Amino acid sequence: MIRFTFFVAAALLAGATAAQAQFSLAFQWGNIPRCTSGNPNTVPNPQFTIRNLPAGTDTVELRLVDLDVPQYNHGGATLRLSQSGTLPPGIFTYRSPCPPNGVHTYQWTATARQGRQVLGTATAQRRYPE
Repeated sequence: MIRFTFFVAAALLAGATAAQAQFSLAFQWGNIPRCTSGNPNTVPNPQFTIRNLPAGTDTVELRLVDLDVPQYNHGGATLRLSQSGTLPPGIFTYRSPCPPNGVHTYQWTATARQGRQVLGTATAQRRYPE
């Protein structure tokens, strides 16, 4: 019984550590011009915080999707990146959020790669306008 309890406790701790080390992405819209006309502006990227980038990553692809109109291409970039941290605004440009009819939900997706192999994916969502 003691061995079983130890095994379960060790498994729970390992699971907690794995959950804490999950690849994650966060962002703020920053100082983009307010836009609700349906005609997006070309703007500098927001500040991104990337945590727990998978080991071996050499590039990260960042893409923005309007979850209410997913077929619209807002763009993004593929960056050479090998460690977690904060990416400042202005590294690349993209088409800003600009919903024509109310508030939409937008999602940035970060795809970590080593060469062509996908090592992990992280997403972050925000509504616009907030």
